Amino acid sequence: MTARASGLRLRAPRAGDRDRVLGVVEATGVFRPEEVAIALEVFDAAVEHPGADYHAIGAFDEDNVLVGFTSFGPTPCTVATWDLYWIAVHPAAHRRGVGRALMEAAEQAIADADGRLVVVETSSRADYAPTRAFYGALGYAATARIPDFYAPNDDLIAYTKRLVPSRSGRADG
Repeated sequence: MTARASGLRLRAPRAGDRDRVLGVVEATGVFRPEEVAIALEVFDAAVEHPGADYHAIGAFDEDNVLVGFTSFGPTPCTVATWDLYWIAVHPAAHRRGVGRALMEAAEQAIADADGRLVVVETSSRADYAPTRAFYGALGYAATARIPDFYAPNDDLIAYTKRLVPSRSGRADG
């Protein structure tokens, strides 16, 4: 997949992008070491077996440097519900439309796979306020909250957005 958005090139990341994914995740400053390890585990699975459990999209600048990525996949035991597992943008690329471009590409890929609902789980911590505002600006609604989920005083907030599946939405269906 290759697309252009906001001067970016979006495509499936490759194994050689792993170090840059690590750099992006660490640069955000919000993830604990075990979360960083899980981000890499999901990235590795998406690259080694694309579409088996995980899908990934990378955002690359004009120098072909990865500045953001997202990973997502179908939620087991559901009918066409998908989870957004990770989205991270290097702080140097914030406020340039990278996150929005990644989310739009992920939503399109999910709709093209007949997905109908996207679920995003995030933290209630103060340093996640911009993240929560980002999801709200993209039309996601906070639909659930689990107190103390991640840690004491760090609730899980679930955001959801309904999509129109591409195949079932077509007249030729």
